[in-house]
Amino acid sequence: MKISERFKLNKTQHELDFVDVDTDLDFPLFLDPYFIAKNDFPIASEAHSSLRSYFKCLLSALKEGRMREAEELFSHLGETNEICLGFSQTKPQGKGMGPSDASRIFKSLKESHALKTGIMEDIEDFRIFVDNVDKDKMSDMTANIIKKHLIEYTQAQCAVWGIPLTHDTPSGYYWERETNTWENKYTDMLIVDDRKILLIPKRIVSFSTEYTPQKYKQHFVLNFLQNEQLKLNGPLVQKRKDQSEYVTKKSVCEYYGQERELDKKWLAEFTEKHPEVFSEFRQNTKSRISPISNSEITTEPIDKVCNFLSEQLKSTPSGRDDATKYHRLIVGILELLFYPNLCNPVIEQDIHEGRKRIDITFDNCSETGFFFRLSTTLRIPSQFIMIECKNYSRDVANPELDQIGGRFSPARGQVGIIACRSADDMSLLLSRCSDTYKDSRGLIIPLVDKDIYELLNYKAQNNESAIDSFLQKRFHSIAMT
Repeated sequence: MKISERFKLNKTQHELDFVDVDTDLDFPLFLDPYFIAKNDFPIASEAHSSLRSYFKCLLSALKEGRMREAEELFSHLGETNEICLGFSQTKPQGKGMGPSDASRIFKSLKESHALKTGIMEDIEDFRIFVDNVDKDKMSDMTANIIKKHLIEYTQAQCAVWGIPLTHDTPSGYYWERETNTWENKYTDMLIVDDRKILLIPKRIVSFSTEYTPQKYKQHFVLNFLQNEQLKLNGPLVQKRKDQSEYVTKKSVCEYYGQERELDKKWLAEFTEKHPEVFSEFRQNTKSRISPISNSEITTEPIDKVCNFLSEQLKSTPSGRDDATKYHRLIVGILELLFYPNLCNPVIEQDIHEGRKRIDITFDNCSETGFFFRLSTTLRIPSQFIMIECKNYSRDVANPELDQIGGRFSPARGQVGIIACRSADDMSLLLSRCSDTYKDSRGLIIPLVDKDIYELLNYKAQNNESAIDSFLQKRFHSIAMT
């Protein structure tokens, strides 16, 4: 049963920032440290920093011969059944990294040619050069190292959706980069059927099909060797009927594999001689991996979801009594409309030591589009997008705009969305937002119900460009008023 079903959230995957896993089965997605490293929004950056910190400590211990310390560092990368990701077809059992697997991998790591020569640049390179490491095991190792961040994310998402947590529960070991040690603490945890569950942001998971030893060998190493044979007029060069020369990958594999298998050790030895090929592979892979889409992980039809949300919004009364319902409805709608550009919604965020609160914040993790242009073209600080929800039966006015404007700062960002039910005079509301913008106090974009219906209609048609155009025109109305 999925998380949304267990806790009666009445939400689809489109509205949820986390992967809505079935806690009785593993979902075939993975935590790929290379994909995590590619991103620079807060949760990914924090996770990457912890991964790098761990790898640096482990590598230092191994290179300096402190094997007991290295083995202790590696010992906490064992099985995890808390993330419900991987290949298991039955109840999740941490299939990716059992105790015997960890022992074999540590032995392979100690003996790795890549370790001895220093060509491993980061923890994701385990998968390329270390025997017994595949994407399932790499995902389990990653989950253990970044568990602290996944716990914090789980707590935040449970607060958004009103999912109860169990207090004073052992977290299990996670890597603490401030102390460079494995730590364990008592904290609030999500418990399902007497088992701890960690919610995973869909923005940092992948199918993990690009940064692999197979792709590196097939598309980079063998290509290089083919070209080398052609350039040197080597023994593998053949001629077509038109006398043009060519070299097959099959012949390259047979030639270089006569005496030994073209395995991970061979890849490491090749990379030591030709590091530029590995650098090209890393850079090329970065450009080819992208966030998963909702359509890749759910069969829920987007048009029906959008129509349902429009009806929900229409049937939600304005007023204080339904404020929480409205807030959560808006969170889900904004997640659906703006993923993967916005992620990690946090509700009622405390700032100024608790003296002020922001209804909702999203991380800006955009790589294209309006939210990307905010910082790159318009030069507006926008690492977080702040959302205020006003379930009023009256118009919002200067006090509400001043309220969200008071949350802005260069460190947090100076962009916000104020969601409200209607505006009797939209021109006046936009003029007020224009005053804030022209006074260099930040950009506030108002969205009323009518706007949200329009955006949901675009989304139902998979018309992403129309959503982007809507936001750009709304900004233009504010900036040019």
